[in-house]
Amino acid sequence: MRSAGLLLHPTSLPEGRLGAAAYAFVDWLAAAGQTWWQVLPLGPPDEYRSPYKAASAFACSPALLADPDAPVEPSELRAFRERHAAWIEDWAEYAGPGAVEDQVRFAREWSALTTYARERGVRVFGDVPIYVAPGSADHVAHPELFLSGWVAGAPPDAFTDLGQHWGNPLYDWPALHRRRYRWWVERARRTFELFELARIDHFRGFVACWAIPEDAPDARSGRWRRGPGRPVFDAMRGALGALPLVAEDLGVITPAVERLRDELGLPGMVVIVFGFDGADRHSPHRMENHHVRRVVYTGTHDHDTLRGWWDAAAPDQRAEAERVLARYGIEEPEPWWALIRLALASRAETAIAQAQDVLGLGSEARMNVPGREGGNWGWRLEDGQLTPELAARLRAATEAAGRVPGVSGRL
Repeated sequence: MRSAGLLLHPTSLPEGRLGAAAYAFVDWLAAAGQTWWQVLPLGPPDEYRSPYKAASAFACSPALLADPDAPVEPSELRAFRERHAAWIEDWAEYAGPGAVEDQVRFAREWSALTTYARERGVRVFGDVPIYVAPGSADHVAHPELFLSGWVAGAPPDAFTDLGQHWGNPLYDWPALHRRRYRWWVERARRTFELFELARIDHFRGFVACWAIPEDAPDARSGRWRRGPGRPVFDAMRGALGALPLVAEDLGVITPAVERLRDELGLPGMVVIVFGFDGADRHSPHRMENHHVRRVVYTGTHDHDTLRGWWDAAAPDQRAEAERVLARYGIEEPEPWWALIRLALASRAETAIAQAQDVLGLGSEARMNVPGREGGNWGWRLEDGQLTPELAARLRAATEAAGRVPGVSGRL
């Protein structure tokens, strides 16, 4: 079924919490004909506010609570501990007094919000970082599951001669295999308790990851290290059934990564503005190369806004974009709205726009610049910024693309 949604992390709500603004956003999405609310990881972020280096792969951030002082009954604590026995005691030891109570409060608020959303036809699309943060509760409690002396990153490429030095601990996949991937099974169980669909970050790392010596200053001295491949997913599927996951397969992707994605039946990802390189006719991001089993994005948390991209685009990229828009008969006074409509016109099953793109915001509203430690993850909506007029405009575009349930569309 064709569908559409918006990417907006709860920290970007006007309150930055799961309070009244979250419910108002759900109402706005429903009015705009959107099926999905995509969020970033919900774990407690690091000192730079990054949710991708959370203090736990399982616990959710108490900073998102609308009512952090709500009372918690002893019976609720007992029930939560029983249900989440695989990880909650590790988190309680790591985070200290009140940690379990906060997770009970989060479960209560999150359940109420997601139920409210489902009743209005809106579903929550989550995000699973492949790695845990160094020194996180998971790393501290289970050192036997991680390699010593190596950290994660990405090799040098056309964008950086030094590569990317992420610093996350790497999994000891043979050790996880000996334990029948139980840690990953429990992580998936927690994921599908929180979300109806989830993007699994850095999917290519399950085939091979870039391993960097722990004391190296950059990523140049790294090497490829083989990942687990299919068995970890088979273990999750054997325990939990179907895996509603989307493979984040951006970047330089090898045939082995594509084979694993397709064998598992997982949708991949494309980004609309990556398709405007006229020289690369085989790019999966070009409109004519889109596949039904994909999620098409106007951009993710790591990308510029559409307006920021357009303002900085080279003349040949703009010319290619205008050629593609003309081919699809798309005319809009603002180029970012034209590109949103182009994404909605894709044959990809699901289309996701950044909230900043609907608002026509520039690079100042970008969520994250990869490789930059400070100044990220801080953008927030203003009260009333997402107006009824914008909802009507987005709904009309979504209906025309046949992405509103019960509406056939005009494309």
